Amino acid sequence: MASNSRKSSSSCIRILRRNVFVLCLILGVAAGIGLGIGLRYAKPVWTARELAYYKFPGELLLRMLQMMILPLVTTSMISGMSSLGQNASSKVGLRALLFYMCTTLFAVIIGIVLVVSIRPGSSSAPPDQQRQNVSRSVNAADSLLDLIRNAFPDNVVDACIRRVQTVNKPPTDEPTTPTTPPVPGNATTLDGELAVSAANATEPQGTPTPPPVDNLVPHVENVWGSNLLGIIVFSLALGVALSRIGERGHVARQFFDGCSEAVLVVVKVVIWFTPIGIIFLISGKIIEMENVAETLSQLGLYSITVISGLVIHGFIVLPLIYLIVVRRNPFRYMFGCMRAILTAVSTASSSATLPVTLYCIEEVNGVNKRVSRFVLPVGATINMDGTALYEAVASVFIAQLNGITLDFAKLVTISLTATAAAVGAAGVPEAGLVTMLIVLTAVGLPTDDVTLILAIDWFLDRLRTSINVWGDCVGAGVVEKLSASDLAKSLEGEHGEGDGEAELKGQDNAGFSNGKATHSVANESLDNGPAIELGNTAL
Repeated sequence: MASNSRKSSSSCIRILRRNVFVLCLILGVAAGIGLGIGLRYAKPVWTARELAYYKFPGELLLRMLQMMILPLVTTSMISGMSSLGQNASSKVGLRALLFYMCTTLFAVIIGIVLVVSIRPGSSSAPPDQQRQNVSRSVNAADSLLDLIRNAFPDNVVDACIRRVQTVNKPPTDEPTTPTTPPVPGNATTLDGELAVSAANATEPQGTPTPPPVDNLVPHVENVWGSNLLGIIVFSLALGVALSRIGERGHVARQFFDGCSEAVLVVVKVVIWFTPIGIIFLISGKIIEMENVAETLSQLGLYSITVISGLVIHGFIVLPLIYLIVVRRNPFRYMFGCMRAILTAVSTASSSATLPVTLYCIEEVNGVNKRVSRFVLPVGATINMDGTALYEAVASVFIAQLNGITLDFAKLVTISLTATAAAVGAAGVPEAGLVTMLIVLTAVGLPTDDVTLILAIDWFLDRLRTSINVWGDCVGAGVVEKLSASDLAKSLEGEHGEGDGEAELKGQDNAGFSNGKATHSVANESLDNGPAIELGNTAL
């Protein structure tokens, strides 16, 4: 009995040590919720300066995670694609894109079936609140062209800080009036006229009538924000080129491999700050809310519909796909990705979560790095299952609120547009609100009603981002399994040519046995917290 109790206690301690980071994240989420509610009760009114000071640790977490996005995406994609053969890289890319498009379409169909069945907008009227016109002139064709423009930036360095966006503006064909020089000695009259003009300018002139959409002129502008899609396309092309030139690119491949591993070492340090940052992110958001009870009760049935769709897609559809293809326990795989999922809940950004996602997939679940470093950065940009589901539900919900009946053709249009818009959605917080305007415009629904769901969107945004990240993780596991034979042939070809890259054999033998992918959980690296393994050397 004593020996059994000692064994059970030692196993419990080993499990706790192995999952100490996940436990810290869960405690951080719970502490953030409790601290936010407690501080609201203790101090109901917060000034903007006090709130900014309080949220500073959470802001630091977001800034550190966003700092790692650009070096992580470039080095990991170039390293991953350069280590693949030409045939293997094209097949891996095709499988990843097909998986992402299919799962996104599945999510949209689930959302439409639920919102049509539950009808959350039919039993409630719009709240008596002033609706702000948050819509900018969005055109589906312009958004598609912007997506293509951003995929091929004219300046890669500029793409790190700016992206292209089409803005529709009214025509500027204003008649030019010649300026009359002031008459000498008549300054008093001129001052009086200026005073009258200033007074008239300050008087309310009523709400100006916006120009018709057909009269707006598209202007292609550069707006602040990283063009992650363009950087991914460039990194993808450079990685494929390095894989094709063979031995001549050996030094460059080694350089990017080393940079990628060094970036992951920095990521290991950053993610340990995540539990602390989560506390201040969540509690600060709760303090910001004007009325917690009213916000939580608003749009309750709509929220239940969205959450139900996310649960079905995240806990039934995606695990079922993983089980059928990989033939392993999907929930054990999900537990290995838990720190990435919880980080997505706190940051509401799949791009900011990418460093943690890469760590979970490679170091915890043992997915081959040559697959994960291509699939995950692409997935963080184009795979938005939760966002697509949310857009479909919100569009039909707004139609129900306004008493608009959507026929089958309109529902199909919503499905296709939501799928395409989700592909172009940036992996940043609240990107779904912008892409949802595209869906509403495509079917002719009022875009002003977007404000009706803003009160609860901050919460739903975090949930759908976690589903986006979980979909990326499942995609990495599925693509690795489907590409096992191609990757094994590519590895054999590299060793047969004598490129001298013997370190790849040590990395891939654990993941490929007789041409079959095997997930190996790195328990040894987890006993003392997260550790990054470089070949045979553990950091």
